[in-house]
Amino acid sequence: MTRPNCLPFFVGLLEVFMTLSTTRRASAETAPLAPGVYILGAGPGDPDLITVRGQRLLEQADVVVYANSLVPQQVLDWTRPDAEKVGTANLTLETILPLMIDRVTAGKSVVRLHSGDPSLYSAIHEQMQALTSAAIPFEVIPGISAFQAAAAKLNAELTIPGLVQSIILTRISGRTQVPDTEELSSLAAHKTSLCLYLSARHVAESQTQLLQHYAPETPVAICFRVGWPDEQIWVAPLTEMTAITQRENLIRTTLYIVSPALQGAAVRSRLYNPDHTHLFRPQNT
Repeated sequence: MTRPNCLPFFVGLLEVFMTLSTTRRASAETAPLAPGVYILGAGPGDPDLITVRGQRLLEQADVVVYANSLVPQQVLDWTRPDAEKVGTANLTLETILPLMIDRVTAGKSVVRLHSGDPSLYSAIHEQMQALTSAAIPFEVIPGISAFQAAAAKLNAELTIPGLVQSIILTRISGRTQVPDTEELSSLAAHKTSLCLYLSARHVAESQTQLLQHYAPETPVAICFRVGWPDEQIWVAPLTEMTAITQRENLIRTTLYIVSPALQGAAVRSRLYNPDHTHLFRPQNT
């Protein structure tokens, strides 16, 4: 008995599936955005690092309200020529919120564009509370944070087995106070990969507190305007953190990464070790 050739059937089925998938994606990309506020993380600076979802939202939005002191102008190249664009560097929440609420009430889609990832030091909490109170729908779309972009530029993994397995994202007290339980000196006691934001103006005090627990030779990456054309990164012992910051006159958009992981130790994880078995690589019998 001759077996039927099923290959043409499956090829045809695959073609139908691919056509439906392409049609659905095209439909999703061209459909107008529903009225609401889309709180979008633009990433650290490089327009190429914005997410695909973020790019599509910018291409479709009626209004873009953006932090123009922190988001590069090139990111706006994705927007429609007729989109309304509002920079917020010199505005307060009392101006920004009524503007967004007014546009959404008029049936428009608003992208609220923040730098980095909205979950970190973006001041979106009070915006979301106000939008909720005003019954304005909103959605948060993540972005790449500076610590992730900096680690990539450093060719570094910040969680190396046997050396360091935790990452702390924090800042030192300044105009914005941190809780007593989160003082930098107490967090430094864990000797993790510590990413220090918004602290360049207090670098001397930061270094003093960090040296209470980290060894003086612990590497620190001093990362200035990560992802921007004028990006600079210095890697030095922790004892030189203040001197480099002051020498280069770094007072803002500076991130510090203090980590044993930056020492370049020759360490191998268990994940791809032939002696390590797991669900997808069971032990040979």
